[in-house]
Amino acid sequence: MENKNILIVEDDDEINKLLCDYLALQGYEIFSASNGLQASSLLERHKDIDLVLLDIMLPFRSGDIVLQKLRENSDIPVIILSAKDTVHTKIDLIRMGADDYITKPFDLDEVLVRMEAVLRRTSHSEQTNVQAEQELTFKNLRMDCEGKMVYVKEQPLTLTSKEYGILELMLKNPSKLFSKANLFESVWNEEYFNEDTTLKVHMSNIRTKIKQYDEEEYIETVWGMGYRLKK
Repeated sequence: MENKNILIVEDDDEINKLLCDYLALQGYEIFSASNGLQASSLLERHKDIDLVLLDIMLPFRSGDIVLQKLRENSDIPVIILSAKDTVHTKIDLIRMGADDYITKPFDLDEVLVRMEAVLRRTSHSEQTNVQAEQELTFKNLRMDCEGKMVYVKEQPLTLTSKEYGILELMLKNPSKLFSKANLFESVWNEEYFNEDTTLKVHMSNIRTKIKQYDEEEYIETVWGMGYRLKK
């Protein structure tokens, strides 16, 4: 198992030590805080924390405030540990951004299993996002975002930077209907004029280049409205 950094925020010294010792034996790297201010400070200084076990009733700064502040700039997974077991409390904290909620008293093995489940979910999400950023696909077209290359049936297309920009924008928003002004202003960063034929020429070039390798239509014109990918 790849070492994961866990922050335990618990003001009960006995419970804090119990969690620290148990999770360290499972191979986790442990950070510990006994109040809300200390927790926030650790989170600011250590950007490599992978998950937070967070008590709610904390000195100096309550756990819900710690969570609220954390969610302003981070999506680190947080599991709440609390003696409060009302449905209303759980719903409020989940809505604030908690990933799971464990009621005290708890079993250490349950904490471990719930942690592993959250870490698996977040790890899968990160991998999916990275893959999505590196590659975009539609029908037989594949865009390598890192290498700035486009392939149709694995045949490379020679595109200008503006043609690439148009395709990238459309592939990232495959269900969106783009007005001519929206496309032009997004790619050229200039104001669009109705009589400007620049966009029309670029669209024609993209279609022609794709048709070298695939007769299927990839971009459709919605008359009077704009362009979109053709399903």
